[in-house]
Amino acid sequence: MLCAISGEAPEYPVASRKSGNVFERRLIEAYVAENGTDPVNGEELSVDDLIDLKQSRLVKPRPPQITSVPALLSTFQNEWDAIALETFQLRQQLAETRQELSTALYYNDSAQRVIARIQKEREEARDALSRVSVTATSNGTGQANGDAMQVDGQGLPESVLAKVDETQANLSATRRKRPVPAEWATGDAIATYDITSTVDTQFTGTKSLAVDATGDFFLCGDSDGTVGIYDLKQGAFTTRSNLGAGGVNYGAWASDKAVVATTSGAVVVTQEGTVKAKFEQHAGAATAVATHPSGDLLASVGVDKSFVLYDLQNAKVLTQIFSDAALTTTTFHPDGHLLAAGAADGSIKLYDVKTCQLAHTFPSPAGATPVVGINFSENGTWLASAYEGQTTVTVWDLRKLSALKTLEVGGAVTGVSWDYTGQFLAACGPGGVTVAQYTKASKAWSEPLRKGVSGAVDVKWGAQAKSLVALTSDGAVNVLSA
Repeated sequence: MLCAISGEAPEYPVASRKSGNVFERRLIEAYVAENGTDPVNGEELSVDDLIDLKQSRLVKPRPPQITSVPALLSTFQNEWDAIALETFQLRQQLAETRQELSTALYYNDSAQRVIARIQKEREEARDALSRVSVTATSNGTGQANGDAMQVDGQGLPESVLAKVDETQANLSATRRKRPVPAEWATGDAIATYDITSTVDTQFTGTKSLAVDATGDFFLCGDSDGTVGIYDLKQGAFTTRSNLGAGGVNYGAWASDKAVVATTSGAVVVTQEGTVKAKFEQHAGAATAVATHPSGDLLASVGVDKSFVLYDLQNAKVLTQIFSDAALTTTTFHPDGHLLAAGAADGSIKLYDVKTCQLAHTFPSPAGATPVVGINFSENGTWLASAYEGQTTVTVWDLRKLSALKTLEVGGAVTGVSWDYTGQFLAACGPGGVTVAQYTKASKAWSEPLRKGVSGAVDVKWGAQAKSLVALTSDGAVNVLSA
């Protein structure tokens, strides 16, 4: 009997039920495991279809070539020659492999050097781009003026300087003597606040919320560039339009006009859904906007490390000032003579609005963590700041230029907001909304409210602090009131 696969006498013979052929067991089992068929006729075959065959054990005769000493010596010589040849071939392959490895390492080192050089050139190009002066769009139609002048570091006109001085004089003269309005909400009333209404804006990627001076209208935007203004009293959107200028990063009110900063770098001024002005001064995304207390000036900051001042009455760019870090948020002092800008490195930079010079820098208490929210207290001496991923709010004293208080609010903070009287500081985060109260008589802090609002990203006070409006990451606006 001979194996149908090897053609040699099988040591453990088996027969196939399908073809009747004889096979060596180990060979046919390996074939069946791989193919599942009979190698002779191709029919389906399994190990169970193999029949063991019984045969007497045969002693295989020695090959004729190893039956004598000369034949054995010849065999050993042949094996030695084969081993020597194989060793030579292995040495050749090893030398070739070493050469290939050396070449590959050389190419890898060269590639890393090229990548490092390109990255350095990219960073230098980005830095140069961030310092390039870009002309403004100031014709009110959203189209760029071809003859617009360069405004990088340009001084402010005399009329604007006079406006800043006049606003500061009027507001600072009455602030310290102004009493808390009798109808203003108290800490006991705020302690009873709960969610009284929820509005689904159907916006996605919303990041900020702006409530107008009356507390009746709020502004929010979508990641696709849609801007909506919602009337809290009517419970419906008064306007809803797409600006076509990239996703909305931040919003603010300038009297009855809505202003938004977009991911494309454009700052758009709208009124009742109509674009009144469009500025494209930033070389990169515009991250935040703020309105001057006079209502005639506007500031924006961006990832290009600059802030830009605009004249809203004449719809033109006044100046653009560059810093040493990307700017993430901004706000004007209640008197209008200072501009605060939060940076990606965690610092807060105070600029003199008239000279546009850096007046002071507050270092980050949380390391190189981006500033996500800043807001001046109405008393004009405090500034609240929040940092990405941090669970505390830092209150800075502008008189001493140092940290006055660190408030633990529980959970990461994404937004802060002082009320008009400077008594209440609201903070929000994914865990909810917290209100801290400062009592001037006892000079003590308390916490009248801590309310769960899932996924809150921004919070603003309503009229007379009798309500809180909280925006969530899924586009829902929750109104908290007594």
